[in-house]
Amino acid sequence: MTNHLTGLKAGGKAPDFSGKDQEGKLISLKDFKGKKLVLYFYPKDDTPGCTIEACNLRDNYFLLKKSGYKIVGVSADNEAKHKKFIEKHQLPFPLIADVDHTIIKAYDVWGRKKFMGKEYDGIARTTFVINEKGIVDKVISDVKTKEHTAQIIE
Repeated sequence: MTNHLTGLKAGGKAPDFSGKDQEGKLISLKDFKGKKLVLYFYPKDDTPGCTIEACNLRDNYFLLKKSGYKIVGVSADNEAKHKKFIEKHQLPFPLIADVDHTIIKAYDVWGRKKFMGKEYDGIARTTFVINEKGIVDKVISDVKTKEHTAQIIE
């Protein structure tokens, strides 16, 4: 069994979304019109892989910013957990709290996963690179947490 893969493809329109970040501020796809967006979905704040991925994006934030990218993370954790995660690791980008899975389902990143021999439902770590016109330029399903920035800009 392989982990769930999104049905969204490069070249398609990015699904509209709207959700609250760690400060309770509403963030929507339309806020990024005319900008390049890295929308990354991850399973859980403060777990080893998710921390490595977030810190890789943090450490390369200025490179990504210089390349014209905005970064937004999404998980099912609540605003308070996101706030702690951001403060603990000095993350310079917002994290959307999608506790009701609205955005997660819109981007088709929820499904069966297998980890250490156990099967369960969860968020499939996936990143979408969305262009200035709201079109998905790249879908990264095989996220390498330690080299994630390189996967985005290659």
